[in-house]
Amino acid sequence: MEGRRKSLEGVRTSVQNIIDKVRTGGDAALREFASKYAETGTEEVWVTPEEIDGAYDLVDPQLVESLIEAEARITRYHELQRPRDLWLQEVEPGIVLGEKVTPLDRVGIYVPGRRAAYPSSVLMCAIPAQVAGVKDICCCSPPPIHPLTLVACDIVGVEEIYRAGGAQAIAAMALGTEMIRPVQKIVGPGNVYVTMAKMLLREQVEIDFPAGPSEIAILADASAHPSFIAADILAQAEHDPDAGCILVTTDAKLALKVGKEVERLTSIAERKDIITQALRNSGYLVVSDLDEGVQAIDRIAPEHLSIQVSDSLPVLNRVRHAGAIFIGPYTPVASGDYAGGTNHVLPTAGYATTYSGLDVAHFCKRISVEMLDREGLSTIAPVIEALATAEGLHAHADSVRIRLDTERNEDQ
Repeated sequence: MEGRRKSLEGVRTSVQNIIDKVRTGGDAALREFASKYAETGTEEVWVTPEEIDGAYDLVDPQLVESLIEAEARITRYHELQRPRDLWLQEVEPGIVLGEKVTPLDRVGIYVPGRRAAYPSSVLMCAIPAQVAGVKDICCCSPPPIHPLTLVACDIVGVEEIYRAGGAQAIAAMALGTEMIRPVQKIVGPGNVYVTMAKMLLREQVEIDFPAGPSEIAILADASAHPSFIAADILAQAEHDPDAGCILVTTDAKLALKVGKEVERLTSIAERKDIITQALRNSGYLVVSDLDEGVQAIDRIAPEHLSIQVSDSLPVLNRVRHAGAIFIGPYTPVASGDYAGGTNHVLPTAGYATTYSGLDVAHFCKRISVEMLDREGLSTIAPVIEALATAEGLHAHADSVRIRLDTERNEDQ
């Protein structure tokens, strides 16, 4: 624990130095960071429209079609989350209450890169913002940006793209530079440096939530298929050496079968080295019944929860803490990662106890609305005057009294 604390303090110090450098150096600092990773001739931070158009020539047309289909499915789901722009309701005579929902003006999305392409993260971050009504979206991704990422940006209509990764990208979007205008909110997954930057800059910009390495918990009984569970474990383990996977089951024999299947699948996996490291963070827990299993899940509050039991819906109803839930043997977590429609930007490390996964609401502000007539104000005036006077805020009480007295005088 002491070693981990020192490690995080080292990350904090490093990230704070990067933030300070971007704060004072602006675009020049971004170019310096970009030049460390960019290919020759691509150290310019801004991605031109010509580069975006040219990316299509470097991507398999079938992949483009798959991105377009995924975009449609993700949009369909998030449109179901769209709140009413305005609602008003008369709760008693003369008192109308309501809410007006407005989108944020400008947001930034962070898309990981460098070691791999994550076009799905572009879709997951940009689509709920667009459904919410955000008009101004910028994207930062580490150089060199993969053509697939550029194509995904084009499909969802994100035209403002910058070669900037890590903490420096978060700092640029939060603080602004000569080239990048500051945003109101930053969303998207990233490594520990990205997460630390988001946390350190929360006074300047809102964020989605803290996030770390991928996680999965599987709640299963004897009816579950061992190879399906093992496949889901490996699918999360291949994300990152620090990924975590846990099986919570009522059947000890199932746990042993899953363990053997995990070993078999790992031996033939393409990302075997990463999976092997991640499995060191993984394990299983045998519980007496599903009630105990649900209690364990709620304590873990996993990023992804797969429920593979004979009667899933009662279990679903009892679970309180998870980033996203996948029900039944034919609902792999990979469905939510790409094309099922739900969002894959989710809280990790137990933050699912207090945070929701990325959705349309993350990009909206709710404004309360009151509309009273004379009758309505007269009804609640005694309460307002009594409480305002008790708090010593006499002008508050007077603001009510003056209105009613004026009305009475005009009536006479």
